Amino acid sequence: MSDEFDVVVIGGGPAGYPAAIRAAQNKLSVACIDEWKNYDGSTAFGGTCLNAGCIPSKALLESSELLHRAQHEFKAHGIQVGEVGIDVAAMQKRKATIVRQSTQGILALFKSAGVTPLQGHGRLLPGLKVEFTAHDGAKRTLQAKHVVLASGSQPMELKSAPFDGERIVDSWGALEFDDVPKRLGVIGAGVIGLELGSVWRRLGSEVVMLEALPDFLPMADAQVAKEALKHFGKLGLDIRLGAKVTGAKVSKGKVTVGYADDKGEQSLAVDRLVVAIGRRPYTRDLLAEGTGVEVDERGFIKVDDHCKTGAANVWAVGDCVRGPMLAHKGKEEGVAVADAIAGLYAEVNYKVIPSVIYTAPEIAWVGLTEKQVKESGRACKVGNFPFAASGRARAMEAPAGFCKVVAAVDDDEILGVHIIGPMAGELIAEAVLAMEYSASSEDLQRTIHAHPTLSEALHEAALSADKRAIDFPNR
Repeated sequence: MSDEFDVVVIGGGPAGYPAAIRAAQNKLSVACIDEWKNYDGSTAFGGTCLNAGCIPSKALLESSELLHRAQHEFKAHGIQVGEVGIDVAAMQKRKATIVRQSTQGILALFKSAGVTPLQGHGRLLPGLKVEFTAHDGAKRTLQAKHVVLASGSQPMELKSAPFDGERIVDSWGALEFDDVPKRLGVIGAGVIGLELGSVWRRLGSEVVMLEALPDFLPMADAQVAKEALKHFGKLGLDIRLGAKVTGAKVSKGKVTVGYADDKGEQSLAVDRLVVAIGRRPYTRDLLAEGTGVEVDERGFIKVDDHCKTGAANVWAVGDCVRGPMLAHKGKEEGVAVADAIAGLYAEVNYKVIPSVIYTAPEIAWVGLTEKQVKESGRACKVGNFPFAASGRARAMEAPAGFCKVVAAVDDDEILGVHIIGPMAGELIAEAVLAMEYSASSEDLQRTIHAHPTLSEALHEAALSADKRAIDFPNR
């Protein structure tokens, strides 16, 4: 096997494997190195996303949502069922099957594209060399013309509540429970915490979430965050804001969590504790001395707007560089870098990267919030349309939430779209497409939407911005 490649990619997650595939599509010789190991010692491509994040969490969210609907919605549909329960082992087996299909699919894609997969650790050396250490300890040195660093990220740990892998766990551990905790504590009420809390709440856990920040989902539109907090409360999530954790102690199979809020020192006893306070770049033993690649004070690899590092022909993409830690952001960066290496036009529009929280109701947004637009000094108009006025949403027994369109007054450009409701993660794609081409709210108004569909809510929200909505009173 040759040890010389046009491109060597270190990292086989959602940023690395698309970079490798696109580079191969561009007729370059490519090797992709990934060191992921599962709890059982097996290896897999796909990184955190496919093995311990996006994919397994969505599998469990779907299972728990079906249980919740059977328990609380089927009766409204006239569907009669007996006592409904959950087989956690079967649910986890299904999740594992989906993960395995996804990760094995990457190997099939590599074979089809002509990418050389290498499972083990990759380390960048000076001179565009990469030291590859296989899991059995065998070493090889690869020579590359270009190197793409896509090493990903890992969960942040609280010093006051260190992981023990059993009672105090990270987000991966929270996806592997073999039973439903009677009482579950979650530190962090962000995207990951909300999704994990929703899973186990719907499966029967009493869930208490401790969020240090005083505001709920501050990165989302304020109107959406307020609506979300209301619905999570109805689900039974006990979300405590301004709660700063001071320590956690495991004793006799329980976790006692200390925290402070505006009422003073508090204590919480739970069966398991999930720490979901965010993620940090994973760059362990990634860079040898003298590579010319720099890392900032937060651990991110320094890159320019085109993902170039300070070293010639060394690029970095995904969670290990600046910007939101989102799989689709990393994928676009990986593809763009592979095209740039091949001398093709490549650009990532960071202004239209969507965000999605896969709870029920789902939450999705792209662009600026209403507050951000107003703070910029630009005059804006806002259109809202509730799913309660959508015939399709009512037919689905999913009337919660709304669509919101924020557009400029001067030229009508759509500046932001914010959705909370059924299938929000799917609906946001239309908004991303519109904003990618600087569409106006009138463009969206003139786009014919099939009836009855959920997407009509976005159409009506755009009409509402000019007080021209048809299916809801204009205010």
